[in-house]
Amino acid sequence: MEKENQNNQKTQKTKTRVSKTLNLFRNFGLKAIPIMMVRNSLFEESELTLNFLVLIISSCLIATFGLVLNSAAVIIGAMIIAPLMLPLRGLSFATLEGDWQLLRSSFVSIAVGTVLGISCSWLVGTVIGFPEFGAQVLARTQPNLIDLLVAIVAGGISGFSKIRPSLEDAVPGTAIAVALMPPLCVVGLTLSQGEWALSQGAFLLYITNLIGINLACMIVYVFSGYAQSTELSRSLNWGFSLVLIAVLVVPLGLTFWDVLEQGRVEEPVQELINKSQVFNKPGITEVSTWKINRKTNPPSIEMDIRSIKPITPEQVKRFEDAVNIKLGKPFKVIVEVTPFIPVESPNLKAN
Repeated sequence: MEKENQNNQKTQKTKTRVSKTLNLFRNFGLKAIPIMMVRNSLFEESELTLNFLVLIISSCLIATFGLVLNSAAVIIGAMIIAPLMLPLRGLSFATLEGDWQLLRSSFVSIAVGTVLGISCSWLVGTVIGFPEFGAQVLARTQPNLIDLLVAIVAGGISGFSKIRPSLEDAVPGTAIAVALMPPLCVVGLTLSQGEWALSQGAFLLYITNLIGINLACMIVYVFSGYAQSTELSRSLNWGFSLVLIAVLVVPLGLTFWDVLEQGRVEEPVQELINKSQVFNKPGITEVSTWKINRKTNPPSIEMDIRSIKPITPEQVKRFEDAVNIKLGKPFKVIVEVTPFIPVESPNLKAN
């Protein structure tokens, strides 16, 4: 009985400390706007209106054309419009409050915006064709943990700017940082060309951004004193959000590890290529591209080479041995050779 009383006292002290911490934030002025005013403002932003649809289509087309042109400046222009950020903040607030009307309105706007964005970019990709993907497209097909952290920080700033009107100008900046529309457009473009693997990576980045922003906004609303729903409701909301984060951590973590490993391996392999007497002979044998494939066992280094002379298996084996010694672990080297023959115009005799 005495031990139980001690546990109850500790629990009560913990609740008191948490309550004091929350009050400290609230007294500091975070809850600067009445809750109904925030709710009404978020509901207005989350409605599926003609303005919202026009902004979605405009943002999507600008981002899609920027991706086709491989232009970062054009893509940033699409990010500034940021129509999806508005109903997403409403979704976070509605989830905490158990406000079904706001939740339905926000969810419908996000769903329609998502489908419309993918459809528009798919249509553009189908009409104009997109035979080769540029760096701006490929950069959005391999999300990692850093992308999740960026989404959480940007979402927190977006939620905070909603309850602090003087910071409302920060929304375009956070939209540029977290970039909801470009990965959505990459999904449509890659689908139009049948690149399912790239589409999955881009869609994972989009979902990562959605969940990260949603979680961060919820945290800001809780600390600001706007979470008025029941304890059970809050527990379910937090549990659901944390489960989604946990599910994302696995694929994002694996991709992040691949990025780190790629950086660790890239420099020594490139050094070996530069020093190679076989793969680095300008005008005779040149390495076009190379990449690491970790889906094989052992991992492989896949190289595309243009060469006048044939490449023998013995030459590949010697390079593979040099790579394994340099890196201290086994790698399989696979070389795809494209033969090329220089052709010159004939020497014309002077009249």
